[in-house]
Amino acid sequence: MTHRVLLVGGSPEPSSGDTLRRAAKDCSAVIAIDRGLDALLAAGIRCDLFCGDADSVSPAGAGLVRAAENAVEPDASQAPVDVAGERLAHRFDVVRYDPHKDDTDLGLALAEVARRWPDANLRCICMSGGAPDHALAVLGRLAAYSGCVEVWEDSFVQRILKAGDCWELACHRDERFTFIPLSVEAVVSERGMRWNLDHKRVALLSDLGVSNVIDSDGAAIMCHEGVIAVWAFKGYFAGA
Repeated sequence: MTHRVLLVGGSPEPSSGDTLRRAAKDCSAVIAIDRGLDALLAAGIRCDLFCGDADSVSPAGAGLVRAAENAVEPDASQAPVDVAGERLAHRFDVVRYDPHKDDTDLGLALAEVARRWPDANLRCICMSGGAPDHALAVLGRLAAYSGCVEVWEDSFVQRILKAGDCWELACHRDERFTFIPLSVEAVVSERGMRWNLDHKRVALLSDLGVSNVIDSDGAAIMCHEGVIAVWAFKGYFAGA
């Protein structure tokens, strides 16, 4: 059985609770990356694993982390509740990192996913808002992950595609669409777009694929070589 694991990052501008709950719905494990625990608590979602150095999580979240580390029950009267009214004061696994580490919390969390769920597909959220430097670094780390990667945010959905991958874009008609190569070169084909490509060789970080428009329910993008990041922007019609 292939697991789908939700990684909740510590974006300064987290996704909405509704998007978080939809993202978590069919995942077999939910991982909070430092301040991502606060986003989970605010959305009323239980955490299975906390990964981080606890340098950005709120005092309330840090208290839950300490309780989990010490294998004691946290104070339920102070805990938030989930959408069913159940208190979220529960123990979860904790992997705490030295704040003077030579890697990001995301990089270390990905290593933990690989250790616990070697064949897991990733769904990521709260990864890109308000911190463009972190967002770019996130792309680099996710591009290196061996399994399937998708990113959910309030205004877009995103995939990381590698050689041989194809994203069928049913239900995204009239949305703005962008791809960016993350490898030195990528070979890309598109169909059902305002502007289509056929085995086009595209250089690293080229803007050729920016702001296309999905014109068909049968649209798709194929990565024949290299690695690309791909976005469909919800409810946004770019025009000609």
